[in-house]
Amino acid sequence: MLRYLSGLLFLVATTMLVYSCTTSDLTHSETAQQGQESQLLPLSELERPNPDPRVGLGAGLFDAEETIWNLDLISVTPPPEDFIGSWGTDLAFKGDYAIQGNYNGFIIWDISNPLNPEVVVDYLCPASQSDVSVYGDLLFVSGEGLEGRLDCGTEGVQETTSEDRLRGIRIFDISDVHNPEYISNVQTCRGSHTHSVLVDPDDNENIYVYVSGSAPVRPEDELPGCVAAMPDEDPESALFRIEVIQVPLDNPQDAHIANSPRIFEDLEAPPQRGPSPEEREQLRRAEEAGAFIGSMMGRERVIPSGMARRFLDRIVEERGGSGDPTAADSSELRERLPEFIDEMLIARGRGSEARGPNQCHDITLYPEIGLAGGACEGKGLLLDITDPINPKRVDAVADSNFAYWHSATFNNDGSTVIFTDEWGGGTQPKCRAEDPYEWGANAIYTIEDGKMSFASYFKMDAPQTETENCVAHNGSLIPVPGRDIMVQAWYQGGINVFDFTDPYNPIEIAFHDRGPISNDRLEIGGSWSIYWYNGLLVNSEIARGLDLFELLPSDFITENEIAAANTVRMDYFNPQGQPKFYWPPSFEKARALLDQLERNRELNGETLREIRQGIADAERQRGAEQSRNLTALAEKVDSAATTSINADKVEKIAEVLRNLAG
Repeated sequence: MLRYLSGLLFLVATTMLVYSCTTSDLTHSETAQQGQESQLLPLSELERPNPDPRVGLGAGLFDAEETIWNLDLISVTPPPEDFIGSWGTDLAFKGDYAIQGNYNGFIIWDISNPLNPEVVVDYLCPASQSDVSVYGDLLFVSGEGLEGRLDCGTEGVQETTSEDRLRGIRIFDISDVHNPEYISNVQTCRGSHTHSVLVDPDDNENIYVYVSGSAPVRPEDELPGCVAAMPDEDPESALFRIEVIQVPLDNPQDAHIANSPRIFEDLEAPPQRGPSPEEREQLRRAEEAGAFIGSMMGRERVIPSGMARRFLDRIVEERGGSGDPTAADSSELRERLPEFIDEMLIARGRGSEARGPNQCHDITLYPEIGLAGGACEGKGLLLDITDPINPKRVDAVADSNFAYWHSATFNNDGSTVIFTDEWGGGTQPKCRAEDPYEWGANAIYTIEDGKMSFASYFKMDAPQTETENCVAHNGSLIPVPGRDIMVQAWYQGGINVFDFTDPYNPIEIAFHDRGPISNDRLEIGGSWSIYWYNGLLVNSEIARGLDLFELLPSDFITENEIAAANTVRMDYFNPQGQPKFYWPPSFEKARALLDQLERNRELNGETLREIRQGIADAERQRGAEQSRNLTALAEKVDSAATTSINADKVEKIAEVLRNLAG
């Protein structure tokens, strides 16, 4: 809390254009005056906790054992009553509010006091999976499943075809955040599993929503124009395309689908890997227990009980029977299972013929660099979005270690992109000791001239149990100038923070984890997503509500680096509409870059000491004297750049000092 209050004091000071020392700054200044300096080691030489305390934590829902390293858990707040037992999903941010999606609707939290977040609104409006985004006074909510209703009713939709069903995007007016008003919706043929809001810097009148829907195509009787045939059979097919919704800001109720670009054309089928030894053993045990085993998208897997029941009911209906299926029906299903699976997958745009992906799970839009990263089930795509209505694919990559390309995150300058692999769909334990490190992990790619090149994998590597769903999931950048740092969710693997400044050697620098919800059976829970927002790490816990964290200084990240990150402030934040971070000139930024030069042995100790002393002296000064001395110090720093193996970073420090002088 002390660090949080210090952050508030810093904001007040910068707003008044007066730079003053926080307690930590005075400590640093005193150290510099005494001619001392910290001995920062390169990240590769630092040790993480051993043995890993995340292993063997006790189970519980709200009373599980937990462990934490280099983070401060500020608060843990359970969900409101109507949302207990329903899954919490993704997050968006506006002002002092965190908006948390949920299969029962959405929750708006006031996080202005991180010690005590308060529920402002718990809006009951069931749908799967209610991913959320904001822009201005508008809130967008995804709906994909069959149970969502246009009227937000809780009774669901029982009919196969219904005019009451919502599958697409809901639009709310949240100008009065305490009273959201449901103003419109845009229906799509495959619903909206996720969506992304694109703010075009050249268009002040509209925003654009990219919709990713992976459900089967709905009947044309329910939504006219929905065609399930392959595109070569019917050019109006709802397969192998995304939807781009145009939202007029003056009349958001007139939002409509402006284009359905086929960004998947001519993609080859991705390589498939076989099952792991543990998966083979699970299939064998399941088959012995009577489960149905079928091949889906190139992999042998257990057919879900609900799907198997629908297939069996069809066989009973075909023979004119009634009641429960017989043993003969089960035998027939085992013979005809490939036929039934093929029919189902054709409806979803796949089928037995090997094809490339026909839909994205998530698209991260980065308009300031004109690119988007599409995590598209079987491949990772790089898209040119300079024309928002007509995105174009510029590159595609595949990886036999990936089961399901799930989400994407760029570094700040757009030279690196991270894709996550949601192996097991987020509901299975994929972080066990026997699970391969490269499976269910991140894949890090460098980007040069519009082409992606694989660099490395990164995975939360603390073994989890059979009763903990765990795999790579959603996260965001933490805006530390001069470094690429990401915070990420791993479901019941907890959260962690890692540095990927060197994309070939990512390094974990912080974590938090709880024990499983249950030791006896797998119950879904854990972190769905965690994002940095104005100095806080905000965690959407599927079963437990909302967690708020702060980074703590350590050998892996200094107080100056954290303080510099916290000078970045956002009015709103949609993680799938990635913003470019800009840092205001500050003494914190200059000191953070100096810390990095020391850590990486890129400037000699005497020069570091002199620059730090000069900054400390200038920080105590005011007016013309401060401006004059900062200008002189900037000239000295420019001269020091010629002696550094990282001249660019040294010159950035000089630039900061000149801006402060101005």
